[in-house]
Amino acid sequence: MKYCPNCATTLTIKIPADDSRERYVCEACGSIHYQNPRNVVGSIPVYGKQVLLCRRAIEPRLGYWTLPAGFMELGESTSHGAARETLEEAGAVVEIGPLYSLLNVPHAEQVHLFYLAKMVSPEFSAGEESLEVALFDEHEIPWNEIAFPTVKQTLEWFFADRASGLLDQDKEFYVRSRDVLPSERI
Repeated sequence: MKYCPNCATTLTIKIPADDSRERYVCEACGSIHYQNPRNVVGSIPVYGKQVLLCRRAIEPRLGYWTLPAGFMELGESTSHGAARETLEEAGAVVEIGPLYSLLNVPHAEQVHLFYLAKMVSPEFSAGEESLEVALFDEHEIPWNEIAFPTVKQTLEWFFADRASGLLDQDKEFYVRSRDVLPSERI
């Protein structure tokens, strides 16, 4: 960021009073411009025993498989964003369930949130950001072609929890969470 979005003056990087981090500060109008992590929201769309994955039509990781997810928009909740991204990328209408995983990706300035989701029907289609979309049984997942560590981790947790019965109805579970390190980049 070079210029103040409010008055177009060149910004200075400094620690404002009553703060502990360097920020972009406009000396002309006094605005402090914070840079915060971006939320990536998505779902684990399930139909029967299968999970819906999308093959990416865009960079990064063009041609690799992922869960439907993308950046949260202003004015929407994380769960609404997950449902929207699933519809946009996979053409699938889902009933969003509980938050399942939260992965911090500080080196990419992101937080990834994935919700359990039940597909309303077996209907789906590739959106503009997907080359193709397909339902997979666990043994069919293209593990070596998964786009991001957060997606791989979420899928691994999901299949392990489902196999153990942890995801059965009326069972309480805790949101899976961890930090993803820069060394985990694919």
